[in-house]
Amino acid sequence: MPPARTFQQIEPFGGPPAQRACPFSGHPLQITTKHTTIVFGPRPLVMGILNLTPDSFSDGGRFTQEEPLSAQIKIMLDSGADLIDVGGESTRPYAEPVSEQEELHRVLPAIACIRARHGSIPISIDTTKAEVARQGLEAGADIINDVSGLRFDPDMVRVAIDYMAPVILMHMRKTPKDMQDEPVYDDVVKEITDFLNKRISWATGQGLDRKQIIVDPGLGFGKTAAHNLTILKHLRAFKSLGCPLLVGHSRKAFIGKILNLETRERDLATALISAYCATQGADIVRVHDVPTTMQAVRLHEAIVQAL
Repeated sequence: MPPARTFQQIEPFGGPPAQRACPFSGHPLQITTKHTTIVFGPRPLVMGILNLTPDSFSDGGRFTQEEPLSAQIKIMLDSGADLIDVGGESTRPYAEPVSEQEELHRVLPAIACIRARHGSIPISIDTTKAEVARQGLEAGADIINDVSGLRFDPDMVRVAIDYMAPVILMHMRKTPKDMQDEPVYDDVVKEITDFLNKRISWATGQGLDRKQIIVDPGLGFGKTAAHNLTILKHLRAFKSLGCPLLVGHSRKAFIGKILNLETRERDLATALISAYCATQGADIVRVHDVPTTMQAVRLHEAIVQAL
């Protein structure tokens, strides 16, 4: 079992990592979970994706059995994943929702398995259902990753507040079932920034601590390939929100469209985009292939820290 750790203790290449500061307070950019404090440094943290759905666009059905699930968790931990994101309902385009009980049946054993192997690694529960989030947090998860930006379930913000859980607020147009029906924006970066600003204001107005909010522009969620490229080009614009920035680009369809690659062939391209995101101030990259992406961001970190 890998030893428990806190992220303040990670000192690659012989010295402590530089800290990123919040543009509003000037204080180091960090979030606190019940298991550790995450301080953001010179490289993006790598969040490993653990899909427990039979219909995920990328690895649907691969990790629904105990043996392959345990093997995948071991790969992520051995590769140095900084966080693991556990999801039990597919959010691919045109996906149908699943019941609360089915989602709980999928995610709770996985959370328990991760926590048994590693006492402090942050685990996010990828759900739009407040009860799934609540039980996931009880089982050992730390962070709520809500692709609806706390819009689909009115009880979700109260769960976050009650458990003092950090929340990932993502931009999505409509719902997974219809988000790709002719998405149109006048200014995609400005409209996403405005949306996230409004969700932050709403959430903090309900009592959520702003220092516990992470933002995600939602690549692929109601966007065309051109929209996704524009978002990546102007990624630094989202740093104006003053929250840690997560980018979820892994194996997305726009990579396949540009490079003519099947879904499982997109990991190298994903790692290259992760390295690019590192140059643009991303704080977390959410990926399927942890080992390849970890190589990319650690190499970027070594270059940045060179004399």
